[in-house]
This record gives sequence, structure tokens and C-alpha cells, in this order.
Amino acid sequence: MAGGMEVKKNKYIEEWGTARENLEKNFRWNRKNLAICSIFGLLVPYLVYKGTVRDFHMQDEVAGRPPRKFIF
Repeated sequence: MAGGMEVKKNKYIEEWGTARENLEKNFRWNRKNLAICSIFGLLVPYLVYKGTVRDFHMQDEVAGRPPRKFIF
């Protein structure tokens, strides 16, 4: 192998990598985490669903059919 090619480690990158590897051990629930999970786990899927249902109802209206029944 080639010699004299030592790698100089960057302290900050090593700390970031260690923190990333141990994320599941260091994670704590707080208001910010709960809000983000609520928004992207509940609110965004609900809004996508409502938009899709609205689109189906608009298509039914244009085609002269009664609106279809969905979950919500």
C-alpha cells in the first residue's frame, strides 16, 4: 500500500458523525418534536386526502354524476 497518506480528521465532522450514529439513544421528546411530527404525520396527509377528495368531487360534478362517498 502507499505510505505517507495519513488522513487528518476534522474534529467537527467526527462529532457530527458520532451524534448521528447515536441519535436514537439521545433523542428526547419536546414541544418542537411533537409539533413537527403532528404536522407531517397527521396534518399534511389529511390535507392531501381532502384535496384528492375535492378533485374527485369536481370530476363527478363535471361528468354529471352524484359525488362519491369517501371516509371523511
